[in-house]
Amino acid sequence: MNKTFKKLTALFASLLLAAGITACNDKNDAQSANADATKASALERIKREDKIRIGVFSDKPPFGYVDKDGKNQGFDVEIAKALTKDLLGDENKVEFVLVEAANRAEYLLSNKVDITLANFTVTPARQEVVDFAKPYMKVALGVVSKDGAVITDVKQLEGKTLLVNKGTTADAYFSKNFPQIKLLKFEQNTETFEALRDGRGDALAHDNALLFAWVKENPGFTVGIKELGDIDFIAGAVRKEDKDLLEWLNAETEKLGKEGVLQQAYDKVLAPIYGDSIKASDIVVEYK
Repeated sequence: MNKTFKKLTALFASLLLAAGITACNDKNDAQSANADATKASALERIKREDKIRIGVFSDKPPFGYVDKDGKNQGFDVEIAKALTKDLLGDENKVEFVLVEAANRAEYLLSNKVDITLANFTVTPARQEVVDFAKPYMKVALGVVSKDGAVITDVKQLEGKTLLVNKGTTADAYFSKNFPQIKLLKFEQNTETFEALRDGRGDALAHDNALLFAWVKENPGFTVGIKELGDIDFIAGAVRKEDKDLLEWLNAETEKLGKEGVLQQAYDKVLAPIYGDSIKASDIVVEYK
């Protein structure tokens, strides 16, 4: 009986060991499959899924916004459609993902988007987190304020409240260079500009290209400081591991410039707003 018991115990132990080995192998196989999926080419995955996810703004006209019919519109959106058409053959195969200034990099890192085209200014700090493609737009900071109390010099902001969006170049610029100026920060553009309208701030700092368009639609306000800091560039961004997608986006951006697609997007979206006050060459990066 003892011998039988010992044999059964040994058999049971062997079965448990075999099951454990199988489970470990299954787990390792699953982990390997996940690792292989992660390592897969971003371009191959996008083509296989026949869809590309592009992050754009919902509240930053004329660059990225949702119209009254719920459709995405704007300069960035036109570029996104052109990219999608060249990659997948149909501009409607883009899935627009709405982002805010503070979460543009986060949405890339968490794989919620493939490309961010949300007026994303290239900065050294952001380059440590994501990879930027060749630029399609030029921009500097500007400051807008109410008529009758127009801010024309940064020194006039001392003792006053300046409105900015969290995570923007305006936020970073004033926090670093003018810490004595009081900043009131908001997540969304709509909130920031509404605070300017109702007097919660004395002025608002943002990309000058946006401010030039905004004052055209909002009488009673003036861009008193038209250019502040360095001339920066706006570009599409991807995850650092998506090298093939970055390479494609670099070539594609240059192609859109050379073929006049960037100019066409400007003529369609921005020229009717800017009129003769702004030239396309002031905004659009030229590729020859």
